[in-house]
Amino acid sequence: MKREQIAAQLYTLRDYCKDEAGLRASLRKVKAIGYSAVQVSGIGPIPAHAVKSAADDNGLAICATHVGFDALTERLQETIATHKLWNCRYVGLGSIPERYRGSADGYAAFAEAASEIGKQLLEHRLHFVYHNHRFEFQRYGARNGMDILREQSHPEAFGFELDTYWVQAGGVNPVDAIHQVKGRMAVVHLKDMAIINDAQCFAEIGEGNMNFPAIIQACRDIGTEWYVVEQDECMRDPFESLEISYRYLSGLAQA
Repeated sequence: MKREQIAAQLYTLRDYCKDEAGLRASLRKVKAIGYSAVQVSGIGPIPAHAVKSAADDNGLAICATHVGFDALTERLQETIATHKLWNCRYVGLGSIPERYRGSADGYAAFAEAASEIGKQLLEHRLHFVYHNHRFEFQRYGARNGMDILREQSHPEAFGFELDTYWVQAGGVNPVDAIHQVKGRMAVVHLKDMAIINDAQCFAEIGEGNMNFPAIIQACRDIGTEWYVVEQDECMRDPFESLEISYRYLSGLAQA
């Protein structure tokens, strides 16, 4: 990991990015912290060209997105055009639709459906990446949901965007999970887990209990391209949280 590979997930700043003015102000702060790129997710209904302009004006790449499943099933050509405009190769889905959850057959059906979408994206040199939560680690016999997604999806058309916090919350070692998706994870979500008042909570990178030197090394081992900092809920100003995480990750970065 190099510093220029560290990105900020705008979902962390969703309350500040509801309109173009807020987005621009937020991107200026993100750039000032030191980030080189952002993932577009959770922002307000801002025109794609305005998002592109705001990112360009602040010297930030758009490395990945999160879109709704309907953007992939009902508006795929529009979604492709937006990602091309943004020079963004990674089309992320933040969660499996509820209709596919709760059974091995549902996960298998989703793996097949998303793989077909991924094949269409590949024709445009774009890549589908799936972001997990905790529920994918529920077991269905000998396998959990993530096992099914990994084993029954197309290895080139269905990529992963592992979220380290949710992997840990699912009872799996993030380092092991990262190695399981070797060759299929160009983007990773980094967030730490702390225990406060006997409850687990989101924490800035380096402020919790997870082994991030080992996690970053595992990502290096499998060739991860983008290291995206996300914090769903912050106990302080979200910009300060992003700065704390960036400072810690910078200490692990290679020259």
